[in-house]
Amino acid sequence: MAPAAANYYSAPPHAHQKQRGYRICDTCGAVENPVAQKFRLCGGCMTTQYCSPECQKSHWPSHKTICQHTAAQMSGAKQQAIGPAYPDENLAKYLRKFTSTHSSLLGWAGFQALQLKRLPANIRQSALLIELSYNAHAESLYRFSVANTHIVSRTYVTSHDPLVAADISRREERCRRSGGIGTLVILVQCGGISQVMPVEVDPPSRISWDSRDDWAEVLRHFVESGRTDFKPISTTARGVVYG
Repeated sequence: MAPAAANYYSAPPHAHQKQRGYRICDTCGAVENPVAQKFRLCGGCMTTQYCSPECQKSHWPSHKTICQHTAAQMSGAKQQAIGPAYPDENLAKYLRKFTSTHSSLLGWAGFQALQLKRLPANIRQSALLIELSYNAHAESLYRFSVANTHIVSRTYVTSHDPLVAADISRREERCRRSGGIGTLVILVQCGGISQVMPVEVDPPSRISWDSRDDWAEVLRHFVESGRTDFKPISTTARGVVYG
């Protein structure tokens, strides 16, 4: 089987084309075009994204509750110490940074894990749980490795936190109003600390990614290689598209 990513071994010579359905401005619904302008993430929750400072400011009154809730959970997270020189608050911060840095890779892995191209209804029932191991490395890109992955019931994520569940439902309704299939839920976890990553997904007819069974292997490869340039291969009527 050919590699799932155009640059699995090396960067492709083609210009990167962002697959629609990833970063959507939480205020106006604009879709990110990273060639022209990269969206900004909320510094509190590191999950919500905006196309401009104006959109971020206008959305704050409705976003404030879930943002502060998420930030408080992360800063107050407690777990058994991983090492004597590794305080808990750093793990929470590093985990948020990991989720933000690998958002495209994680979203692609979730799409493949739940087989959403073939079974889009799975988005309402299941979620992807990614368990990480911490590595005491000076370079931030090498601090985590993928220990395991699981397909879990979506209620595993939503039943324990009403505010998170409400935020996911809000995203889901917005996504479906615009023609999408709903919100893909990914839970990234290291020890007792976790980060929920919601991804609004377009209908399969508008997502050209090739279906892959080796998504877990690809996920491990890019994470453990410290790679942030993941570009999945898509086969379209016009040929192969990178990104």
